[in-house]
Amino acid sequence: MIRLRLVPAKTNIGFLTQHIRAFFLSGFLCVASIGYFLWADLNYGIDFEGGILIEVGTPGPADISQMRSALSGLNLGEIALQEFGRNTEVLIRVERQPGDSAAQQLAVAAVKEALAKEITGEISYRRVEYVGPKVSAELVRAGTLASVLAVVAMLVYIWFRFEWQFAVGAVLALVHDVVLTIGIFSLTRLEFNLSIIAAILTIVGYSVNDTVVVYDRIRENLRKYRRMPLKELLNVSINDTLSRTTMTSVTTLIALLTLYVVGGAVIEGFTFAMIWGVLVGTYSSIFVAAPLLLYVGLGRDVSESGPSEDKGAAADAG
Repeated sequence: MIRLRLVPAKTNIGFLTQHIRAFFLSGFLCVASIGYFLWADLNYGIDFEGGILIEVGTPGPADISQMRSALSGLNLGEIALQEFGRNTEVLIRVERQPGDSAAQQLAVAAVKEALAKEITGEISYRRVEYVGPKVSAELVRAGTLASVLAVVAMLVYIWFRFEWQFAVGAVLALVHDVVLTIGIFSLTRLEFNLSIIAAILTIVGYSVNDTVVVYDRIRENLRKYRRMPLKELLNVSINDTLSRTTMTSVTTLIALLTLYVVGGAVIEGFTFAMIWGVLVGTYSSIFVAAPLLLYVGLGRDVSESGPSEDKGAAADAG
């Protein structure tokens, strides 16, 4: 049987020789992500900001500039338009209006009237949604709580499955992934909505799964090579699982890139977050989660030299 491998069966890449540089890079990116988020914040969608969402179907290809010009004089605050799937579908986001639901309905009526004057033919309104300040605040709290609970649950899971040292390494890698995802959304100004929260939770699960595979091999090798220096053992373990890690990441990225290209604006933010999450999750499993075990007191003397047969066996396993 022919087995497809993206990485040769016996690799011996010195990942641990670069872990200090990787730590500095990750630390810099995390600090930069937090700093940029505090300075620029996120481009929150209607789920978090509140407002009016109107999905419009036009009789022919939509002229976004014409529609924007028609709506700009309504004095309704910020109005954003974007193609939504086909070129005859437009998504209109209107800033939440002061007042109760009657004020929101008046804004919708004004939008419909303005579009009717500018566009020839029948306009269809597929969806009209209102999100008030109370609902949006609840969604912010629920999204934040879901993300925090997911990380805590992973901490408990890793702690019970392995030892607390592994749990610390896995959770720090998860925090690293989430912080960098928040940072890239703050930088790119892509809309941050509930679907991105769903993507972050998926990233947490993906990253932990990747990390657990590496940790399983580390635990197995800890029993197999009892006198091998810990730094060398970690490097052997990463190389042992490298083929599986790259195969999983590449196949996942192929599916996600296809969705990003053909999926349209509806899932653009979600698929972008997932693509970014797979990349940083794979990186953190190799360069963050595993090397951190050197510094959390795993119970191995990293300076102890093992016998030559241990090292030979490790080379064969790589």
